[in-house]
Amino acid sequence: MSQWLANVIERAANVDDWLTPIRSGALAELKQKEWPGRRTEAWRYTSLHKVADLNLASTSEKTATAPEVKGLNSLDLVFVDGRLISDVKQLKLPSGITINSLAEESDAAASLFAKVKPQHHLFGLVNDVLARQGIVIDVATDASVKQPIRIVNVATAGVESHQRVLVRLAKGSQATIIEHGVGNDDSLNTAFAEYDIGDDARLEHYRLALQEGQAIHVGGSHFRLHNQSRLNSTLVGYGSQLTRLDVDIEHAGEHAFAKFNNIYLLAPNEHFDLHSTIEHAQPNGTTEENARGIIGDKAKAVFNGRIHIHRHAQKTLAELNNRNLLLTRGAQVNTKPELEIYADDVQCAHGATVAEIDEEALYYLLTRGIDRQQALVMLNFGFVQELLFQMPNRALADWLQPILKQRFERMMEQQ
Repeated sequence: MSQWLANVIERAANVDDWLTPIRSGALAELKQKEWPGRRTEAWRYTSLHKVADLNLASTSEKTATAPEVKGLNSLDLVFVDGRLISDVKQLKLPSGITINSLAEESDAAASLFAKVKPQHHLFGLVNDVLARQGIVIDVATDASVKQPIRIVNVATAGVESHQRVLVRLAKGSQATIIEHGVGNDDSLNTAFAEYDIGDDARLEHYRLALQEGQAIHVGGSHFRLHNQSRLNSTLVGYGSQLTRLDVDIEHAGEHAFAKFNNIYLLAPNEHFDLHSTIEHAQPNGTTEENARGIIGDKAKAVFNGRIHIHRHAQKTLAELNNRNLLLTRGAQVNTKPELEIYADDVQCAHGATVAEIDEEALYYLLTRGIDRQQALVMLNFGFVQELLFQMPNRALADWLQPILKQRFERMMEQQ
């Protein structure tokens, strides 16, 4: 066991709140966990040596504001170093939705906390035992919440923080949730979210993991789909000193649909690790997953996408594609798409590609009088732009496009 994990267990023993009975189970399991090494399959390509002896402050009194997104008109909830600085009681909420802090006991929190997220995630257990603050969102039956709810998670220098989001969509309801993380200084942040999507409910979800630089960010978004529920999720991630995200989607009801697009852009020397698991436990489910990454010089990307078709999940349609573009020979990607099928009446496919810049296409643009730098941006940024165009929220897509383009241009300058 690492020094940091031993310290987590010691701190967790002093946590006492209404969630303590639930936390106690996570703490008992955490005590049995081994610190991941190269022989640990889920961490084979991601070293945790930067975390093992980490010693950061566990509290701060800093403040911050939510990044402005023109035209988004979102209802913003801001966390700074795991501390909720927005006054939930003063929010003007749309009809059909309630929002409470995790500190307040509620049926939604009790039914969701550590119930949707699988228990095998090491840092998920850490978040279980240490996340004192969070948000609980409950959308009522048949409610259609048009205004996006944005949860902003700001990590600042020298602080370790833990934050939790719990969302329950009742039957026939609709909502848009944005998880927006930022920070580039030396820090450690875990942020986990659990979503229970009821029968015929619709969730439009975004996770913007925009931590970079010296930030260490480990988190996950976990979804449970019921009968005829629909999920449209987009993840946009940067690399940092260490970024690791786990996404789990469980088809717990029939005729559920999940679309999951993810984009990651890694500047030189950054590390980004994405593990996704799709569990088709019931018949007639559909999953579409597309992951595209651009990896800069000496940066390292890890993608592990697994689709598991259970024995009774007949008539399942599932497809997984991972495409990667390396900007130099020094860039590295470890990709592993997986299909595990136990039903015999399904349509499933998976694939992965790793490529370099298309020299013929580049030559074509250069002969048309286009500057080399501009031509590279046109070719390579277009590689991920297609997934941006698929985002349902145009204001968010329009805001992201120039930001990602500027990041890519800086990546090219650093090669």
